[in-house]
Amino acid sequence: MRRAFADKDASFDGLFVVAVKTTGIFCRPTCRAKTPRPQNVEFFATPAQALAHGYRACKLCKPDQDPRVPDVVGRLMDLAHRDASPLRGRDLRTMGIDPGTARRRFRRHVGMSFAAYQRGARMGSALARVRRGANMTDAQLAAGFESASGFREAFGRLFGTPALKADDAVALAATWIPTPLGSMLAAADEHGVALLDFIDRRGLPGAIERLRRRCGAGGQDAVIVPADHPHLRRLRGELDEYFAGRRLTFSVPLSPAGTPFERRAWDYLRTIPPGQTRSYSQQAQAIGAGGGARAVGRANGMNYLSIIIPCHRVVGADGALTGYGGGLWRKRWLLDHERRRIEQSAPSVKMRFSDRVSRS
Repeated sequence: MRRAFADKDASFDGLFVVAVKTTGIFCRPTCRAKTPRPQNVEFFATPAQALAHGYRACKLCKPDQDPRVPDVVGRLMDLAHRDASPLRGRDLRTMGIDPGTARRRFRRHVGMSFAAYQRGARMGSALARVRRGANMTDAQLAAGFESASGFREAFGRLFGTPALKADDAVALAATWIPTPLGSMLAAADEHGVALLDFIDRRGLPGAIERLRRRCGAGGQDAVIVPADHPHLRRLRGELDEYFAGRRLTFSVPLSPAGTPFERRAWDYLRTIPPGQTRSYSQQAQAIGAGGGARAVGRANGMNYLSIIIPCHRVVGADGALTGYGGGLWRKRWLLDHERRRIEQSAPSVKMRFSDRVSRS
């Protein structure tokens, strides 16, 4: 990393960030700012880790904005969706990709193996084809299966229903979205986005299982497969605008899976203006929660739509930051980010108001 930083090697951009102890700033490996002394430098794998250690982003190279997927990861994800046949190590070497390096980077960025991602993408594509009216043979071949029995077995094992009953299967399309606070997992059904959470959140596996049960049908859990989806594309664009400070609210359709009480709690969260906070007791009183602050705290903890349904805007009665599954440092960052954007927009709002007064 020291060598890559010294050489401004662009091939390492996105793999780590460089933090300077004397300035409190972190940069991309390619930043053209004055090179610091080696003893004043430390390295972090992600911008999120540097932020958690108290560093702020460099205004020159903007390491916290537009975090790009490492080239090899983006290329593999694209191949998984375009090529039905499984890609082996020899295939990667033919394309000039080192299999070991590619697999390590893929798992680090996406949170699962490339082989598992390929299988999910192939079966998700097969399900979509069958639902559009394709026959079983076409779906089987498009998914890269030479054997019809092998395709039927894989389909049934993943979706919990025979391929001939594909309309009974409930599947959520999923994607990985890089953000300045770390990669997030997003999933959507035909109604809207059902999941948005940080990949490194400790409770994410349990949340996914609960979501699958809640979204399932006919006694079968829903499945989550890597796939493209219009709601996910729209979500990615709105998240980019949010982190760039051009948007503080979201309009993407949502499909929250919760109990009636949880939904009341989540609806209240969406009424809290950006840059402001409410206490758990205020939330409980507003929705008539008999269990008080603890009850709404549990409901907020079941929120699968981080940032969009802003549970980060609820704090303790004394204003202390408590109870955020993504980590309190992220909660603090989100609140500070929103307050800064509100404050930055305030002068222009005041100016427009004063202009109207003077003209009148």
